[in-house]
Amino acid sequence: MNAPDAVPLRLTSFSHGGGCGCKIAPGVLSDILAKSAPSLVPPQLLVGIETSDDAAVYRINDRQAIVATTDFFMPIVDDPFDFGAIAATNAISDVYAMGGTPLFALALVGMPVSQLPVDTIRKILQGGESVCAKAGIPIAGGHTIDSVEPIYGLVAIGLVDPANLKRNAGALPGDRLVLGKPLGVGVYSAALKKEKLSPDGYAAMLASTTQLNTPGIALGALPGVHALTDVTGFGLLGHLLEICRGSRVGAAIEFGRVPLHPGTLDFVRQGVVTGASGRNWAGYGADVDLSAGIGEPERALLTDPQTSGGLLVACAPEAVADVLAIFRREGFAAAADIGAVTAGAPRVAVG
Repeated sequence: MNAPDAVPLRLTSFSHGGGCGCKIAPGVLSDILAKSAPSLVPPQLLVGIETSDDAAVYRINDRQAIVATTDFFMPIVDDPFDFGAIAATNAISDVYAMGGTPLFALALVGMPVSQLPVDTIRKILQGGESVCAKAGIPIAGGHTIDSVEPIYGLVAIGLVDPANLKRNAGALPGDRLVLGKPLGVGVYSAALKKEKLSPDGYAAMLASTTQLNTPGIALGALPGVHALTDVTGFGLLGHLLEICRGSRVGAAIEFGRVPLHPGTLDFVRQGVVTGASGRNWAGYGADVDLSAGIGEPERALLTDPQTSGGLLVACAPEAVADVLAIFRREGFAAAADIGAVTAGAPRVAVG
């Protein structure tokens, strides 16, 4: 008698949430930070926690500042190499989102060592190393723990000229909003867990989540770019609201101009969504005005948590062509002008 085939190991079965969908809900996080004691803020600290920006920035001299960030999460996919690659891309993105250039990384590794084969853990690390190699940086160290759920990510360290530093604050009324990648990674992840994602869908998801946000370096040097961030766990609306709050402005976007991953709107209409999408809306929906044509499916995509999502740029109208040219040159064919920054209270209107 032949032995039964072994059941394939599914990394996602170990985690209660995957990718940037693991983030603490924005409302809960805001409450936690609001009750935290103030910390030391030296004058060299150009960017701290004040506007929930993508990374901390510390000035060394007039031409150099350190960019420091960290990001880690549980598996969003079952392939260990792909999981490592996605997590590393996501972590390095925050350096690009400040207009910085990555220098090196440290690995953060938590694994259920009694349940995962050593070869699986090794492949996760190899996936991260492959992305760091594409970014031209070494993994110079890190830390490991025995964890109940698989966790992988990086501390990413970069460098930026303070003159080219871009924050999630600084947007001006009249600026245009440009999004670098399509939305829908969270929906793809939910479809994957339900075994509804096709090979083409998985390929699209992997291509997007492992595409380094390298345009951030050139965007940082472009004078017409006034604010820059990346869209991750809080969804497009959440990270746009961070720009609005930091800049003391409003925003208006047109859903029809927002790039979406193929098939994601159909998935949402079938009920394939992440729990994080609902938590996101509960955390900031009071600051969003939806037109009559925006229903539950559209709202779910606008709040969909993006793992290694695209850059979101607020730029002068005359800079839009240059911004889109930078994206196209770096291989971001779906980048699109999706709306405008408006005067007024920090709210987002969706039409």
